[in-house]
Amino acid sequence: MRPTSVMLFSLVIIVALVDPMPAFTQDANWTLPRTVDGYPDLQGVWANNNATPLERPPEWAGKDALTDEELAALQVAAAGVVDDGDALFGDQLVLAAIQQTKAESYDPTTGNYNQFWIAERDFNTRTSLVVDPPDGRIPPLTPSGQNRLKMREVYRSEHPADTYTDRPLSERCVTYGVPRLGAGYNSYYQIFQSANHVVVLMEMNHDARVIPIDATPHLDDGIRQWHGDSRGRWDGETLVVETTNYSPKSIFRGSSSENLHMVERFTRIGRNVLNYEVVISDPTTWTNPWTVMIPLMGTTDAIYEYACHEGNIGMEGILAGHRAEERVGAEGAADPR
Repeated sequence: MRPTSVMLFSLVIIVALVDPMPAFTQDANWTLPRTVDGYPDLQGVWANNNATPLERPPEWAGKDALTDEELAALQVAAAGVVDDGDALFGDQLVLAAIQQTKAESYDPTTGNYNQFWIAERDFNTRTSLVVDPPDGRIPPLTPSGQNRLKMREVYRSEHPADTYTDRPLSERCVTYGVPRLGAGYNSYYQIFQSANHVVVLMEMNHDARVIPIDATPHLDDGIRQWHGDSRGRWDGETLVVETTNYSPKSIFRGSSSENLHMVERFTRIGRNVLNYEVVISDPTTWTNPWTVMIPLMGTTDAIYEYACHEGNIGMEGILAGHRAEERVGAEGAADPR
């Protein structure tokens, strides 16, 4: 363990370097900008680089907010669990900091990612992005949800790459799904507005959701899409987007999102803060609906192309590698010596 004086010195340095904690309440000195049509102007590039874990860790059970002292200590611990060779995605950073363990590399086999690829995280006192249920945890899976998840896991283990359709949608560069709640890695969004539509462009991986806000009815239930069918409306100063009609091939949290129903609420509360609230429900998957609130932070950075696997040769290599493994296995079975 490092001496206390070194710990305190590190604490001072880290607190000084970390951006001020974002405010999630209205700034009295700020006026909400509006489009030429009179609606709140949500346009711009918004980043989800939250360090806050999606679900409240067991170590923080019963605590919906950290004290300032606990937050400062967490930042010190987070700085100590990352080596340049590690890439900590999602909740890994905070969980490793809480448990005071060195996090393993995202990809120890090839080392194709390191911490260089991860944006600096925004720390605040919240202990979970899930705000409902109050315990900050995603509700339990229903028996049907458990069964579908198990069946998918078994199939994936037995058929890792019979064909390209066995590989994840993200690996195939099809989509990373909607909603995408992950933070810190290509988790930027750009919003465009017109009188009749809102477009949400996602950096990961090439997805632009074109959302009517002119009372256009939802598609017929028989028409299913990767990102579902979204329809928007204004509720005061908040843009509300309801999404249904997901394809049975769409995947959210490990299982089909065919019956997923999502309601998003976008509320700009500051010059550089856009509150993004998502209510997620699927009675065939979870015992209750659940709600996430993610503060998106404004940035002047541009969104660049996410090329996925350049030259589109990644899938060919993945499938060829599995065929080679199968040949080795078949030869070993034929010659048991």
